[in-house]
Order: sequence, then structure tokens, then C-alpha cells
Amino acid sequence: MTDMACMKLGSKSDVFYLDRQNWLCSTGLPSDVIVEIGETSFHLHKFPLISRSELLETIMKEDNEKSVIELHELPGGAKAFLLIAKFCYGVKMELTPSNVVSLRCAAEYLQMTEDYGEGNLIIQTENFLNHIFTYWTDTLRALRTCEEDVLPFAEELHITSRCIQSLVLKAADPSLVTSQSVVQSPENRIGGLVSKITCEDWWYEDVSSLSLPLYKRFMHGASGRHMKAEKISGSLVYYAKKNVPLLGSQFSGNNSNKSSSISCCTPSEADQRNMIEEIVEMLPNVKGITPTKFLLRVLRTAMALYASSSCCASLEKKIGAQLDEADLDDLLIPNIGYLMETLYDIDCVQRMLDHFMIVEHDGIDSTTSSNDIEEEREKGLLEGSQQTPMIKVANLVDSYLAEVAPDSNVKLQKFQALAAVIPDYARTLDDALYRAIDIYLKAHPWLTDSEKEQICKLMNCQKLSLEASTHAAQNERLPLRVVVQVLFFEQLKLRTSVAGWFFSSDNNNNSSLENSEKQQHNLALIGNDQTNPFMAFENVRERVSELEKEYLHMKKELEKMMVKSKISWNVILKKLGCRLIPKPPNNNKVTKSCRKTKITPTSTTITTTTTTMEDQKAMTEVN
Repeated sequence: MTDMACMKLGSKSDVFYLDRQNWLCSTGLPSDVIVEIGETSFHLHKFPLISRSELLETIMKEDNEKSVIELHELPGGAKAFLLIAKFCYGVKMELTPSNVVSLRCAAEYLQMTEDYGEGNLIIQTENFLNHIFTYWTDTLRALRTCEEDVLPFAEELHITSRCIQSLVLKAADPSLVTSQSVVQSPENRIGGLVSKITCEDWWYEDVSSLSLPLYKRFMHGASGRHMKAEKISGSLVYYAKKNVPLLGSQFSGNNSNKSSSISCCTPSEADQRNMIEEIVEMLPNVKGITPTKFLLRVLRTAMALYASSSCCASLEKKIGAQLDEADLDDLLIPNIGYLMETLYDIDCVQRMLDHFMIVEHDGIDSTTSSNDIEEEREKGLLEGSQQTPMIKVANLVDSYLAEVAPDSNVKLQKFQALAAVIPDYARTLDDALYRAIDIYLKAHPWLTDSEKEQICKLMNCQKLSLEASTHAAQNERLPLRVVVQVLFFEQLKLRTSVAGWFFSSDNNNNSSLENSEKQQHNLALIGNDQTNPFMAFENVRERVSELEKEYLHMKKELEKMMVKSKISWNVILKKLGCRLIPKPPNNNKVTKSCRKTKITPTSTTITTTTTTMEDQKAMTEVN
């Protein structure tokens, strides 16, 4: 079993031997013609040559006494001519996938047609080419030789296009790679064809060894055959990782080991830049086909190599369309511009985010109401891992803001512009945004009060968790107005919770009076039921007591701050856009200091009622 397909020609023993740079023929007859190709000379005889080549016959007829013929432009050079000389003398030789292309081109150049002997070299090489086109590995070998020094001739004879077409057909339909072709061409170590033939990516490794021009033609042929976009993208990713060292060095694990072991010579930065631009141009314009991590690494490499602006813009659009799949670490692209104002390229992230918003806006039906959007948001919250893309991007942007905030060169306008792109409904909690704002204020202590208030408007104080609210209430970097807003909304939450518990208690009492028989039946089971309603009510009373203590503590802290700043409660409530309705002058029905307060913020009206005399009476009866 041979290493590759081959065709044996000739039957005589070898009569050629090399003396320095001269090939001599040991037939016993003196040489009557010398063929010079480059620095190599062939001392041969005229008759065997003119009996097979029309070109050589023409040259010798023009000058019968000419003893030196120069063939410096012969395709394949001296190596190919040595095989041609053996063929003319009838010496044993072999056609292989590695030499058939150069021999086919050289035979065409020397005009070795059937008019100069049956079974001449043109027909022999053509038949062998058609034979190896049925084998994947041999076709790949022949295609690689097309670029050595025979490319113009191979193009003219359509050898290159025929090799590419054969490979494309087999890559698109693996069933064409028959078991017979594998057996006849067992040198499958290049791509592990036998073991990987059932995998969709079995051909990635093989075609990655092609030069960029040939690989580009292969990929265009694959697209023309309507190959799946996933396969095209996967092959491009593999090719880029293997042949762009600056890109491959950014990937860890097996991929980097492969790229370092395969690459025998490192291409120049200009070649890598050209390769990046060509690969980006060939990437399918289908969302989610190409991994976002890969696209971000390519963008970072393209910027480092100073690729064209159109290449970078195309990458930014592709990344923006699937920004929800990005990781924070990959989004931290170093700023390598000439100005180097900031550590990370915030403008690039801004452009990707803007494109994401455009894609998301186009994807939402114009008839969709705000209630539908809210339902989608709640659905994403409940599903957890299946969050909507907008919510994922909101979390990503908030994390990114926290990473770039410590940079003292980040201007307020850039920080605001990036944070303001995310709509309010996409943030379920504003804790991450508050953290980013706090880091930014710490890194920019020279901001004025108006600028601090301006950046704090980015977050919604009503959407802060208890932990974030507690931190904000004690944060000296925040403007006083923001601290008051945080405390105010926490007070509203507390009052609403307390009122809700009392309202629930009142409903339970009314229900028990209307259903006395059911209540007596339940009381009979108190001894065996661990979920005693009276015990539950006691727990509620304890929780209300705790909440009241927390409220009083918050109120004291706020009063201390008011004393320091010499601002009255009325002034603060006016700044918040609130008004108080005075208590009705009825001292007989109210035993405690109890008010009905109507608070009207800027955009929302919240009404909270406390317990009435009937509530207190019902509570006394239960006790």
C-alpha cells in the first residue's frame, strides 16, 4: 500500500546521474544538446527530445547546429524537466499528486501532444489528474503545488479551479469521500480523515493549510454550493486561529498549542492584517453563527494591527447584534489609539451597544405595548437563566461601567452616555449601577455638586435593594438630595409594608366574624395545627415592631443630617415635589397620633393609610 496515489510510466532503468550541477546520461553515446534551466544543465540527445516535444523540435529546426537550449521559463523548473527527460527516454518514473501539476504545465509548455507520440505526457498527466480528483487528500496535495511556480499556467489550464471544485463538493457532501478513496490514499494523517469523516468539521484542519488566496476561493466555492453558515463560520474561525499568531496567542489551552506547533514561520504584521481583513469579509452575516468571544478577540487583534476602519466597523456591528452573549473580560478592549485618553476603548463599546439597541428595536413589533414589555421582563426574571437579551446587556453594561469607572480620564459625558442607553425596565435592580456610580465618584473627587447630581440621576432610587439603600444613606460621596431620596423611598416601602400587614389583619378579622362556624371548627383543631392563626398574628406584630424601630432609627439619622445642613423637612419635601395634607380636627375618634398622608412625587402618587379605631379594637379583642 503506497502513501499516495501514483501512476508508473516507462520501463527502462535509470540512466541519469548528477555531477555537481550537471545531469548526464550514461547511454554510451555522446551528448549533442545541452538544456539549461536556471543554474542546472542537462547533457542530452536531440532525437528522444524532438520525438516528444513540438517546441523543442521547432527550436532545433530553426538552428540545426544549435547545441545549447535555454528553458528558464519552464513551469516546474529543473525538477520538472528531469522527469520529462526520463519520460522522453522511456526511463521508469512515477506521477504523483505532488508532481502532476508541474508536469502537466510543463508538458503544455513543451507542446507534448498526441501528434508527437501516442500516450504523450499531456494525456498521461490529464488522466492522472482526473483520477486523483476522486480522492480528498490527493486533490489537496495537488492544489497546494499550484502556487509553487506554476500558478499562471495552472490557472490557464483550469487545474486550480478543478481542484477547488472537487474539494468543495466533498466538503459539502461527505458521502462523496468514499471508503475506496480513503483506502487508495491512506495518507490521512493530515486531517485524520478516517476517524473524523463523520464529523461536520472533519475538513477544517486540511483546508487551513492552504494559502489565503486558495482558501478564499475555496470558501467562496463553499458559499456558492449553499453550505451551511455554521460550517463556513467554523472553518473561518479555525483558519484564523491557526494562521494569525497574534490572534492565536490570545486563546489558551489546546488551541494555542496547536497554533504554535503548526506554524513553522510567523507571517509579518502586514500579512496578518490582510488575513484578518479577508476573514472578516468572508464571515456570514447571520446572528449567532460566529462566537461572540472570537469576534471580540478578532476586533482586538485588528485594532492592534491597525486594520482598516471598514473591517473594525464590520466587526463592531456583528458583535453588537449579539452583544448579550459577550463576557466582561472580552469587552475590556485596551485603547491603542494615538490619543490614549482612557485605559479601555469606551467609544468602541458605545458603538457596539448602540448597534445592539438598533437591532433590538427593529426586533420589537411597533404594536407592542408597554404592558407586553413588562410581561416579558417579568418572564425573564422568573426564568432566571433564560433572561432576555436586553436584561443580559444591562447587567453587562453595569459591570463594564464599574470596571472603567476607576479611570480618572473617563469623562462624565462618556460615562453618562454609556449608562443612559439602557432603558429603565431592563434593570431589575440598580445596585450594580449604583456601585459603578460610587466608584466613579470616588475616582473623580473634583466633580461639582451639580455634576454629582447629574450622574446620580442615572439610577432609580426606588430600585435599590435594602443593602444598597443602607450603603447609600451613609455614603458621604453622594449629594444630600440623593441621600434624602433614598431614605424617603425606604420610608415609603416601610409604611406600605406596615399598612399592608394591618390591612391583611383587618380582612382576616372580618372574615372570621362572617364565618363563625368555620372559625369554631378551626379553633377545635388548634391543639393539633402548628400553623395557629394567633401565633401567625403574633409574628406579624413582632415584625411590625421591628420595622417601626428601623423606621425611627432612619428618621433620627435623617434629622441629624438636617441639623448639620440647616434644612427643614418642609424644604426637603418641597424639593422632592411632595405635599402634606393636614390631619382632620377630630380628637374623639383618634386615640394615637395617626395621620393620613398623601404623597405625590414627580411622576407617581402613593397613598398610605394607617390603622383605624376599628382595627385597634379588633386587635384588642384578639389579644
